[in-house]
Order: sequence, then C-alpha cells, then structure tokens
Amino acid sequence: MAAAAQPADPATDDDDVGAVVTRLRGLVAALPAQDGVADFTAAYLTVTEALAAHLAAGGYFKDPAGVARLDVLFAGRFLDALTAPRAPACWRPLLELRLHPGVLPLQFALCGMNAHIEHDLPLAVVDACTVLGCSPDELSGDFHRVNDLLAQVEEQVRDRLMPVVDRDLAAAEPLLHLLSAWSIDRARDAAWASAATLWELRGRPDAYRLAAGALDDATGLVCRCLLTPLGQLRWEQAAPARSPG
Repeated sequence: MAAAAQPADPATDDDDVGAVVTRLRGLVAALPAQDGVADFTAAYLTVTEALAAHLAAGGYFKDPAGVARLDVLFAGRFLDALTAPRAPACWRPLLELRLHPGVLPLQFALCGMNAHIEHDLPLAVVDACTVLGCSPDELSGDFHRVNDLLAQVEEQVRDRLMPVVDRDLAAAEPLLHLLSAWSIDRARDAAWASAATLWELRGRPDAYRLAAGALDDATGLVCRCLLTPLGQLRWEQAAPARSPG
C-alpha cells in the first residue's frame, strides 16, 4: 500500500504507449486462459489499443503528450501490482482468486476495472499532474475522453463474457444482482473526485498517505465483493467465452 500512496518519480516514466500495448499483449499471451488476470488484461489491452490508435490519428485529445504520460503512469500501477511483494489491497482479491473455479470471467474483468479505475486512475492523475506541472482541471477534458473509451470497452466486455443462462434464469439472479451493483459511470465519477481530493492533499504527506490508503482499502472491499463465487455450473456456461476471439 505504501507504494500506491506515493507520487511517481518523474525520472522513471516515459510516454511510450506502444510499449504498454506490447507488454499487455505479452501478458495476455503468457497467461493461462483460465487465469482471471488474463480476463482483465485482455479487456485492458483493448482500451489501450484504442487509446494508442486515437493518439496516432491525432485530433481526439487536447493534450496528446499529457494523455500518453497519464496512460503510461496508469498502466504502470497495474503492471507493478503484478510483481509487487505485496500488492495494493485493491488488487489482492483478483490476484488471490484468479484461478477460483466458481468465479466467472466477467467478474474477473469487472474486478480489474474497478481496481484500476477507482484506485489506480486517481493516483495516476496526481502523478501525471506532478510530472506535467499542471492541475487536474487542466486534464479534465482528456480525462473524460479516456473514460469514454473505458465505457465503450466495458460494454463490449459485458457482451462478450456474459454467460448464456436461457435454461436457468434463476441461476443467473446472483450474477445479475452483482453486475447491477457496479457502474462504470459511478466508478469514473468517484475516480475524478478522488483525484481532486488527493491533489489538494499533495502538500500534506501524512494526510495524503491516509487518504490514499483508505481509497485502496475501500476499493479492495468492492473488488472482493465482485468476485463472490457463483458456482461451478455458471463457470461451465461461461468457459467458452475465455477462448481468444
């Protein structure tokens, strides 16, 4: 948790979104299909590829260099969590339950989105603003453009990984209840509010550390709820969706 509560070191960051895409592709290729981390990483790769395409085309973002820096810092939070001796609390549920046979691929993907958006994104905004010498307000427009890409991919992920439950609607009720309790719109709004709060606390290290730690713990609690096991039957229904398309 301590690593998540500290601003980034500008000397260790660059703006190579293409390198992030390469790392994510390698991760997807290396992970077993049954690994829940692969479910999230595949979704995240789609977001990052879309962002890279918009950056290459030009005209979509007001500050392409700032967005590239934000994206690299953002991705780094997830990639660092995978190899950290003790991952942030928000990532522990996914890392601990990644092979649980009763958790659906869709749950793993949404759990990763929740950890990355609600925890990593606000911290990455603070990191990017520190490096770029700007305030969050100056990144607001592009922040919401990135969020639009996240929303598009979240919808695609739900459509692709939603299990077929025509034969047993009652069995799907726990999953539908779980999915209705999480909203990417609320997650994005919360991420922006957290970024603004942390930015105001940047000159007060103790308060910043406490606020970032509380954010980490609260996000981890939601992530663990999203990974509530829903049974072997539902896993079998969803299993074909794990094959790369």
